[in-house]
Order: sequence, then C-alpha cells, then structure tokens
Amino acid sequence: MNSSAQRQKRFLGTKWEGLALVLFTASTWGLAWPTQKYLLTMLPPFTVRATAGTIGCACALLAALLRREKICPPRDQWPRILMFALLNFGLFLVLTTSAIAHLRASEAVTITYTMPVWTVLLSWLLLGERPQAIKLLALVLALGGVVLLVGADPAQAALDKVVPALMALGAAISFGLGTVLTQRLPLRLPPAVSVFWQAFFGIGVVMAFAIPEQRSWDHVTTIGWEALFYVGVVPLAVAYLAWFRALRLVSASTASIATLISPVVGVTGSGLLLGETFGPRQAIAMALTLTGVALAARR
Repeated sequence: MNSSAQRQKRFLGTKWEGLALVLFTASTWGLAWPTQKYLLTMLPPFTVRATAGTIGCACALLAALLRREKICPPRDQWPRILMFALLNFGLFLVLTTSAIAHLRASEAVTITYTMPVWTVLLSWLLLGERPQAIKLLALVLALGGVVLLVGADPAQAALDKVVPALMALGAAISFGLGTVLTQRLPLRLPPAVSVFWQAFFGIGVVMAFAIPEQRSWDHVTTIGWEALFYVGVVPLAVAYLAWFRALRLVSASTASIATLISPVVGVTGSGLLLGETFGPRQAIAMALTLTGVALAARR
C-alpha cells in the first residue's frame, strides 16, 4: 500500500473527515443563497425550492440505486424518517422561504444562522454535551462574524416583521433539533436512501405551498436551469449526504458551529455572482467566523 492510500485510510472515519464534510456542506449551502436569489428573478420562491428539491430527491434515489442500496426501509424506521424529513427538510425550507419573502436577506440570514445556539443548548439538554468554555467562545466569535457580515439593521422592527422573524427563528430551532436528534436517534439506513426518503417527504411539504403560485417557465433562462440543477444536485443531495455522514464523526454542536461558514461563502458568492460589494467589514467578519469555526473544531 503506497503512502497516499495509507493517508487516505487514516483520514477516513476520523474527526478530520467529519470536519472536511461539514465545511464542504456549509460552503455549498452558502453558495446556494446567491444562486437562489438569482432564481427568484425568474420564478416564485416555493416553486424554486420545490423544483430544486425534486431534482435533489431524484439524485439521491439514483445514487441509492447505483450503490444497490435497499430502497424500502424497515418498518420501525418510518416514524424517524418522517420526523427528520419534517425538521431537516420540510419545515426548515418552508419557514426560511417564507421569512426571506418578507424580510431583508440580512435579517433573515442573521436569525436563521442562530442555529448553532439552539444546537448547543439542545445538545446539552438531550445529549448531555455540556458546553465547554471553548465552545461558548467559538459561538460568540462565529455569531459575531455573522452579524457583522450581514450588517443587521439596528432600526426598530416593524410589527409586520414579527411573524416572518419568528419563522426564521423557528427554522433555526427546527434544524438544530434535527441535528441533535440525528445523533441521538440515528437512522438505520444506507446514506443515499436516508437522504432520498427525507427529501421525498420534506419536499412534499414544500410542494403544497408551491402549487398555488403563479409561474411562467418561459422566464427561466439557460443559466437559470443550470442554477436550478446546481441547487438540486449539490446543496440538496450531495451536501446532505455529506452532512449526515459528518454527524457520525463529529459532535452536533461542532458541526452546527462550523456551518456558520455558510454566510461567509454566501456573501463572497454574492459579490462574485451578483456584483454585490465586498469590503473591510466583510473581511473582518470572515476572520471572526473562521476563527470561531477553528475553535469549534478543537476537542
């Protein structure tokens, strides 16, 4: 066995593989923000989510078939599949889509990316993972970077923003709870089958909101279709496969804190893809967030 194969063998199944998978997942989720923002110029929000989700679901099924995984889950796994489908896909996507439609992007992102706070707290309550001082410092730095990054508006919130703000908060809690429960009650399913069934039922919830929307597919350009396929294949299929694999290798709190790199990638991607500005404030925010991620990765 050559040295490269030996290094790969030592890497697989370790904390470092888990961290690499989390960072990949967070990066692809971050890039999905400007991509979906671009798609909203052509299609209504739930249509974008439902279409990309259907593509992602099909990709997960194809992966399961190619890997010759057993598609039909054991009977005792169905309650967990439905629970995770609601928390990790359906409820999260519906709530974030509703929030973005009524809030500024900065407001919605700031509230949604409080996910690590809820994950750390829920890990303490449900998994007995008492937060260490280093984790709390990581949270402060990373969340501070996110707030600085998105430039939260200090103006007093209007009454009509209360409900969408609560929706974004609900999405953060939903995903945090799903992350914790995935570790406490892991599915006894092959990875691609797990993602397929969760996406299948979760996207079904999104579909219910997409059906009444008025849409015109003629407005979707070639680049628009490419963007839809990107969001469906990478963030909603490959990244979720990586995410659930990572949760077997690192703690729920570490994984959730590391996802705070998503808004860093999102802002950078917005600058590159949509021409939005990137200045000193964004650079400082990136430094804070990456420092928090590095601290969270420590035992």
